[in-house]
Amino acid sequence: MTSTKSTVLITGASGAIGGALAKAYAAPGRYIILQGRDRGRLDKLGEDCQALGAQVACVVLDLTDIAQLQQWLQALTGQNLPDLVIANAGININNGQQRQGESWHDINTLIDLNIKSTLALVNGLVPAMRQRGSGQIALISSLAAYYGLPVTPSYCASKAAIKAYGEAMRGWLAQDGIKVNVVMPGYVESDMSANMPGPKPFVWTAERAASTIVKGLQQNRGRISFPFPLNAGTWLLSALPASWSQQLLAWFNYHG
Repeated sequence: MTSTKSTVLITGASGAIGGALAKAYAAPGRYIILQGRDRGRLDKLGEDCQALGAQVACVVLDLTDIAQLQQWLQALTGQNLPDLVIANAGININNGQQRQGESWHDINTLIDLNIKSTLALVNGLVPAMRQRGSGQIALISSLAAYYGLPVTPSYCASKAAIKAYGEAMRGWLAQDGIKVNVVMPGYVESDMSANMPGPKPFVWTAERAASTIVKGLQQNRGRISFPFPLNAGTWLLSALPASWSQQLLAWFNYHG
């Protein structure tokens, strides 16, 4: 499935969802900018997208180097300002199989990538989009943003930050002709999901997730959350009294 967007920027493209989205958007007449840290995966993905007819630029860049990121964005806005930006880059950490807890080094690295680099990405592109009067920004959050899971506290916090930021930016930028969408996936087949402890109900393939995201972006849905059963369950956790939610998570073996 493809959309009418002519220039698409995807960060974290060497991951499962990012790669599936790249292929979903790859089509003749489309220019796709793929950012990632794994050169081998990125180049292979670029070849796959070119085979589908798209023009492709692969960029190996550490997004946590904010100065380098800002320099790249400045050049990008002057040369080929994207029509659609999908801020997908992110990592997950957890408390460990032995409940040892998250290290500060890992927490700091997660915050730098999941939050700071995402906000810097948006901040660097929005002025040019406002001047042009159009654009669309998709921020990949997670159903984990609804209620903190004891197994991944910092990841949940980072995705909650992205959810709140995206909702706020959507309201602010609507009058400028810029669409902002918050994407909240559940479990998707990926290395990140496989390495996360605890049950993983309602797992989707990356291709199914990408198809749902593309449809949601075409419809400009403010919140693109899936799958439905897990979306309803995690939302309910946020609405119930905290003591009830904590007990429910323990019953489902999410006690950390």
